[in-house]
Amino acid sequence: MSPLHSHFGNIDIYLFDQILRGRIAPGMRIFDAGCGHGRNLVYLLREGYEIFATDPDPLAVAATRALAAHLAPALPAANFHHEPVEDSSFPDAFAGVVISSAVLHFARDDAHFAAMLRGSWRILQPGGLFFCRLASDIGIAEQVTRIHGQRFHLPDGSERYLVTEAMLHHYTRELGGQWLDPLKTTVVENQRSMTTWVLRKLR
Repeated sequence: MSPLHSHFGNIDIYLFDQILRGRIAPGMRIFDAGCGHGRNLVYLLREGYEIFATDPDPLAVAATRALAAHLAPALPAANFHHEPVEDSSFPDAFAGVVISSAVLHFARDDAHFAAMLRGSWRILQPGGLFFCRLASDIGIAEQVTRIHGQRFHLPDGSERYLVTEAMLHHYTRELGGQWLDPLKTTVVENQRSMTTWVLRKLR
């Protein structure tokens, strides 16, 4: 393992970009809404950030707790909750940064997507940073097959809830968000499309 990988882990490159630009800075409380095994938290744990997270998979939460115990032993295990983000026990306006990385495209339908998104957003403080990476139809609309609603079969064999560019603009207005970056979308050999959505919470 290279020293860089050891220090930063498998952090999403677009999340790393937010750190490099100073939008995620020491002293900010970080909430990972769907932490998985903690791949985006390695650097933040090493640097002493106050980290909280949730995930509906108990094995993922256990893995993240173990990672935190290794990298930031002073951080309480109770900071990491086994629960869905749409029904999280964390209070409103709790964190200065909310990370939602490869989470929202697992929504079952429109209502579930909205619940997951709003559940993540309510935890964010006014003025805070919302960082989201999710699957979209941008650049691959002709390659995907609709199952129902916004659920699609992708050429890579997966099934995902795909947002459109118009949906992201709609939710930005509805939530009271301010665009910090233009949408950035990566299309991988016409197999899948991942879009980065970065907002400031205005209210």
